Amino acid sequence: MHRNARIIPLTQLVTLVLITCFSLSYGQKSNVGNWWMYFGNATLKNRFNWHHEVQYRNYNMIGDLEQLLVRTGLGYNLTETNANVLAGYGYIRSQRYIKPDSSVFTNEHRTFQQFIMRQHFGRVTIQHRYRVEQRFLTNATRWRLRYFLAIQIPLNKPKVEKAAVYLSLYNEVFLHADVPVFDRNRVFGALGYMFTKSLRCELGYMTQILEKTSRPQFQVALYNTFPFSLKSKEEHEQKN
Repeated sequence: MHRNARIIPLTQLVTLVLITCFSLSYGQKSNVGNWWMYFGNATLKNRFNWHHEVQYRNYNMIGDLEQLLVRTGLGYNLTETNANVLAGYGYIRSQRYIKPDSSVFTNEHRTFQQFIMRQHFGRVTIQHRYRVEQRFLTNATRWRLRYFLAIQIPLNKPKVEKAAVYLSLYNEVFLHADVPVFDRNRVFGALGYMFTKSLRCELGYMTQILEKTSRPQFQVALYNTFPFSLKSKEEHEQKN
């Protein structure tokens, strides 16, 4: 009772702070962008899973498109809880400014393969993701390697479950298979809330570090893990 009563003001305070930051950034000329993201992961039969995502990335809070990214893939759980391999495809439409009032759009097709491993240390969950990408650009094909390290810590419950507020941190390094080797590094921190066992949301802030520049941006992410079951009619009737 008392614990839940303390969490309600906490979530309201976090929401108010983030809305204020968004409003200030939107109302002024700023280099701060924003990413609106949806991530879905549906459980299929025999340890298979279907990953799907849409990311709407803006130069500002909303309305000035930087990238539209759509990605999907089919994965397989090597173990029940902590190891997954997946292969997929992504489409990326980008807007690049040549001059302040002039821009060009480019389209990129991308295939990728990845391995995810999760570890649990008490309340802390650590995720490692190793990804290889084949990027089919307009005038070139490039290979890229990515390593993603994420940490998730529940704040008001022993684990990330329904009604849990949690801290989410990650760092991701991007490396080219050719010269220049370094592509970028992303450092991220967020607060998340678990609405149900299948639906959660994160509000966070990321700094993207390039070779000569860096760019800050807010992120709003919705994660959906509703199961997609291919049960037969007989199995459904037995369960009910």
